[in-house]
Amino acid sequence: MTTTKKLSDRLQTVDAQTLKHWLDTDSVALIDVREPAEYVGEHIPGAILVPLSQFDLSQIPTDTHKKLILQCQSGNRSAQAAQKLFANGIEQVTHLQGGLTAWKQAGFPTKVNKNAPISLLRQVQIVAGSLVLLGTLLGAFVSPWFLILSGFVGAGLTFAGITGNCTLAMLLNKLPYNRN
Repeated sequence: MTTTKKLSDRLQTVDAQTLKHWLDTDSVALIDVREPAEYVGEHIPGAILVPLSQFDLSQIPTDTHKKLILQCQSGNRSAQAAQKLFANGIEQVTHLQGGLTAWKQAGFPTKVNKNAPISLLRQVQIVAGSLVLLGTLLGAFVSPWFLILSGFVGAGLTFAGITGNCTLAMLLNKLPYNRN
């Protein structure tokens, strides 16, 4: 008889203070699963970028002497990456509870690039907001048919929220300034 543990039972968490100690003693391999533009803008020193959208197990260090720690912005994407690791036979996975946000709240340093493009989330908000505003203004002053644009963007955002897949973010991620 085989038993399968839920992800929440298998995935271990670590707080920022403990992770900082482990990084200082070089006893962990910290994997940042955010997108390249996010990583370039700000990351924890020593973190290795392996984006969730292009998650490649061959990029994960296999040093058995180091504990594997996953990290993202808030902890959601690192949990998704952990699921992929579990599916590929890796038994011991830990992620930073609260992600980069918790790390910064604890007062620990990050490596910041002031010349990096703005975050993908903010890019999506700017583009989607501009399209909704444009569709509404054109619908009010030119033709009501332009309101379809606002409805289309709203439907896309609703779909992205429900499924966790944002087509606009995927398109923006392909722009040259969002590549590392």
